[in-house]
Amino acid sequence: MNLRPEQLAAQLDKPLAPLYVLHGNEPLLVLEAGDAIRAAARKQGYAEREVLVAGQGFRWSELQSAAGNLSLFGASKLVDLRIPNGKPGREGGEALQRYVKSLDDGVVTLVTLPELDWATRKVGWFTALAEAGVTVELNAPERERLPDWIAQRLARQQQRAPTDALAFIADHVEGNLLAAHQEILKLGLLHPPGDLSLDDVRGAVLNVARYNVDKLRQALLDGDPARCARLLEGLKGEGEAPLLVLWALTSEIRSLANLRQGLDDGQPLPALLKAERVFDERRKQGIQRALPRLPSATLRTAILHAARIDRMIKGLAGGDVWDEFLQLCLRLTRSAAPPGR
Repeated sequence: MNLRPEQLAAQLDKPLAPLYVLHGNEPLLVLEAGDAIRAAARKQGYAEREVLVAGQGFRWSELQSAAGNLSLFGASKLVDLRIPNGKPGREGGEALQRYVKSLDDGVVTLVTLPELDWATRKVGWFTALAEAGVTVELNAPERERLPDWIAQRLARQQQRAPTDALAFIADHVEGNLLAAHQEILKLGLLHPPGDLSLDDVRGAVLNVARYNVDKLRQALLDGDPARCARLLEGLKGEGEAPLLVLWALTSEIRSLANLRQGLDDGQPLPALLKAERVFDERRKQGIQRALPRLPSATLRTAILHAARIDRMIKGLAGGDVWDEFLQLCLRLTRSAAPPGR
């Protein structure tokens, strides 16, 4: 059974399921969900807990042994299995599939994984886990949802902030949810319950945002020039390699050009997306919004612009590489209205 993160608390108020599987791209949310399951297990009488970390040299026979070795002083146990790299290997995959076939009523098993790609979610061991237990995917909120996430966290400590203050926090903690959590707790320490002003927030929140090229690619698809500019400034400030930025932009532009050409030739978009190996749902939606505003001529010009930036990086042409990155992004987003916040 797949649960949304917000459904987990209600499920934990009921008798616990024999198996929970947590995975996602945000360690803070995975950790918090794991803590909630561990707390619920203690509350429901699972007094014993055994932690297994499936790292190098791990013997998978220990998993079955952990479930079978119940203390004389207690009949219930939590087996806390962590697979840091998300790759149990052939032996581990087979062990997991055997394990879920004989889940014990007196044992709750918690399996913690990192972010999993679409291919891993289809392999036998993961599908066996998903079918046998409760699976929760815990990903960081997208930028447009981050202010709402911050507002919910503030509400937990009985604080409220206006829209501009929430946007200010979001801009300064983007891509760093653990830091966002810490900044929110700091506001709870510095200010009493109630309403926070923008000045309160400005005086407390540090700029701890982290930037990556995937966010830049998504901003390009979303047609958000201001966000592209902010991300480029952040990448430059963090010392990101221009070649990596160019690769990210160029690969996205080439994919868009191939899709645009296919549409112009009358081919269906779902087949074209599959051919381009576009499986992520958010990226699909971004591409569907981007293609109507990007004719083939614009994309061809953008590819030539990217080639000029490549020569600049290699020292074969003069100019400011980061300024050219911005001009390239503006070329591809200027026809789009800025998305609402």
